[in-house]
Amino acid sequence: MRFTPRAEEVKRVVGILESGDYDTPEQMAKALLKDMADLMAMRDWVALSHRFSKGQLGLNWGPFASVIDATSTGEKLGGLGGEFSVVTLNSTGRLLGNVSSRKGAKDFCQHPDCGHAGWAHLMDGSARGRCGLEVCPCDKFRK
Repeated sequence: MRFTPRAEEVKRVVGILESGDYDTPEQMAKALLKDMADLMAMRDWVALSHRFSKGQLGLNWGPFASVIDATSTGEKLGGLGGEFSVVTLNSTGRLLGNVSSRKGAKDFCQHPDCGHAGWAHLMDGSARGRCGLEVCPCDKFRK
């Protein structure tokens, strides 16, 4: 799988590596793996779906980081016959963040007391205003 790290992902990994908060390499490795799993849950992925004929159950492979990656794999497997298609796997992290909060996550409000999705913020003129959720003290959407 081709994978391109994003700037915010690299920044979080560097933060762990430079923190000095870990007594052993194993503790640091655990923290890195947990953080990377959390970061990857914020991405949308792609699956390659295959079926031999209409009406049959298909096989699914994934995740792939991009449509191009999944499609090129399907082309390499073309000798199987049947049909291939690509399906988007929407982010579980964004799904959960949309119903609760993702403090510090990109595209979510950066207000220290908020962390809710942008769509949860009421319109204030031509910009996003305060969070529309009654339990949130956020007074202004922060990017």
